[in-house]
Amino acid sequence: MSEPTATPTDALPETHEKRDFIRQIVREDLAAGKHAAIKTRFPPEPNGYLHIGHAKSICLNFGIAGEFAGVCNLRFDDTNPAKEDPEYVAAIQDDVRWLGFTWNELRHASDYFDAYYLAAEKLIRDGKAYVCDLSAEEVRAYRGTLTEPGRPSPWRDRSVDENLDLFRRMRAGEFPDGARTVRAKIDMASGNINLRDPALYRIKHVEHQNTGNAWPIYPMYDFAHALGDSIEGITHSLCTLEFEDHRPLYDWCVDNVDFAHDDALTAPLVERGLPREAAKPRQIEFSRLNINYTVMSKRKLMALVTEQLVDGWEDPRMPTLQGLRRRGYTPAAMRLFAERVGISKQNSMIDFSVLEGALREDLDSAAARRMAVVDPVKLVLTNLPEGHAETLTFSNHPKDDAFGTREVPFARELWIEREDFAEVPPKGWKRLVPGGEVRLRGAGIIRCDEVIKDADGTITELRGWLDPESRPGMEGANRKVKGTIHWVSAVHAVPAEIRLYDRLFSVPNPDDESEGKTYRDYLNPESRRTVTGYVEPAAATAAPEQSFQFERTGYFVADRRDHTAAAPVFNRSVTLRDTWSA
Repeated sequence: MSEPTATPTDALPETHEKRDFIRQIVREDLAAGKHAAIKTRFPPEPNGYLHIGHAKSICLNFGIAGEFAGVCNLRFDDTNPAKEDPEYVAAIQDDVRWLGFTWNELRHASDYFDAYYLAAEKLIRDGKAYVCDLSAEEVRAYRGTLTEPGRPSPWRDRSVDENLDLFRRMRAGEFPDGARTVRAKIDMASGNINLRDPALYRIKHVEHQNTGNAWPIYPMYDFAHALGDSIEGITHSLCTLEFEDHRPLYDWCVDNVDFAHDDALTAPLVERGLPREAAKPRQIEFSRLNINYTVMSKRKLMALVTEQLVDGWEDPRMPTLQGLRRRGYTPAAMRLFAERVGISKQNSMIDFSVLEGALREDLDSAAARRMAVVDPVKLVLTNLPEGHAETLTFSNHPKDDAFGTREVPFARELWIEREDFAEVPPKGWKRLVPGGEVRLRGAGIIRCDEVIKDADGTITELRGWLDPESRPGMEGANRKVKGTIHWVSAVHAVPAEIRLYDRLFSVPNPDDESEGKTYRDYLNPESRRTVTGYVEPAAATAAPEQSFQFERTGYFVADRRDHTAAAPVFNRSVTLRDTWSA
């Protein structure tokens, strides 16, 4: 389970030292001798799939560990078994590896349940925690408000012996769910509501994916998270701004339990072979990632899936990492995006175009070129003989000879894009018109001589003439024509399912409910369109998850689940240009 922290193998070259405020703190702590080595962690709850906001946290935690020769753990904060699932655990591990990172240790909060229990007993013995019989509703009523102090629980002054006895009976499973909690005894008048005797343990008779039915009680997230960081010797506990108000409770738990100086509390862990590395971590908060045209709430993402408004967690329109991966986003693009967004203390809204721009930049250099026709109309070159076929040589990448070349079949009958022809051209039109000429990519200059339509007036075929003196390399190829269009040989082309994905929501802020609408009302009806097009043979043989630029059309990826060479399926990852900027 222990593996060295890895640097991404396809990492973008570093051109500068990152100077955000968290890295400055780390540098200062190292310079002051506070730590011999840096240790971070990425601590997801396994109650859903990771989304793009988590990618920012993954890149930060693993990135800092790598930059400062430290290590980063992956820890599942699995303290709420009713909402957790091994499916999420597997997906999260897959996501971290896909982004290009390897964890130092794979840990779970459930690995530490024995130590958490001993920690709670210690707090009870020290008069810093007690067993409370108030119901959840009563606790809320007693808590007070932002302007009024809370009232102490009637059970706050139970004796240590009674509290220990009740806690042990909770542990033994004597009481039903919700009957009692263990609460910290801090300050019911605190201006920070998180310090008004927060719950540390609750009763839940729920089977846990790792510990089975061994525990009828489970630690609360704030308690387990802080103590998990301490047990693992985390030096810098990085979390988003909504946890800033929780930091005093975080520090209270760490300081009052004091794993670092109490070997007895971690003895059960050491007996099981875990290292003794407890220390005092420092919590640092940063702004969470907010992107327009997106919802990031786990609850809303879960609703999109359960209400079948999308095709599951890995629907390419979802902001989940599984969805983005299936859409064709690359690890390098995700890391570039995280770097461009940066780390700050100020919440802000990032435009979706920044994410798309990172992908375009990566795929411009990383994706080979292919020809595909999404909305085909047939073009017959009548001056070529029936059955004419030849092979042309094309570069795989116009900017990088290392990509090599490929053979592309060319024939008398071709598919071209329907939108590349206009009977009545608009102003500035540079593509094919009746009687007009365009350059056929890599094959020569053609002229349109005849337009054939069906009974409804729909164009079914174009007939034209290929200038035999304009083939590449000939003198006639140098004469000027306004446009160049792409094509695929109708004889050799492979039919392909092409899924044209776009933004899932049609408005920048789908969370806005000011007009009585919800995010469901803002779903973009054009977010997915499926068509049958044609691709050149060299595209059909792509491996799943292989990306291409379909020339003049956009960046596409061979679907990781459905694509085969015999029945190709391509997902549009992003258009060549930002079509939403207007």
